[in-house]
Amino acid sequence: MKTLLGLSLGAALLLLGCASTPPPVHSMQDASANFSAFHTFGWRDSQNAAAISLLDADIRKAITAELERKGYAEIAPGLPPDLVLTYETDAAEKPKSNPVRIGVGVGGGGPSGGVGMGVSSPSHKIVREGTLVLSVVDPHRNAEVWNGRVSREVAQGGRPSVTLINNAVAELMKEFPARTAP
Repeated sequence: MKTLLGLSLGAALLLLGCASTPPPVHSMQDASANFSAFHTFGWRDSQNAAAISLLDADIRKAITAELERKGYAEIAPGLPPDLVLTYETDAAEKPKSNPVRIGVGVGGGGPSGGVGMGVSSPSHKIVREGTLVLSVVDPHRNAEVWNGRVSREVAQGGRPSVTLINNAVAELMKEFPARTAP
């Protein structure tokens, strides 16, 4: 029975190790930037009267919420912010491979019990991956002080859900410096 339990546990760990993980988040920060001097932020195109799409509105809300949680305040359009934000999005079809899957089953049906095992071969499919790149600029120095990139699988042919956007932005902004109290 101990052998059976060990086999089941080993198979479960193997399956966890083969689970698909999202691409890592990448960010860079200007080491010379004094983030404690920054209090406000604004959007690069806040002077532009162009309509903002629903997707853009969701992305901006998520970024704004994360920055406010870190102690920054959004400034009214027309006023000079300490930090200017801009972002780009992209979506592309990417191949995704599914690893070999192993399944183990244990059952009891009398004094001898039973064990079953199944294996499937790897497969490939095409998924849609959305990428968000955020750039944060110090307008006084005209220098980028932080940027980050996050990519996540999105629904085929559809727009990302608000939950996916919020989670991706939270991951993206995880390493963004929080404001320190004066």
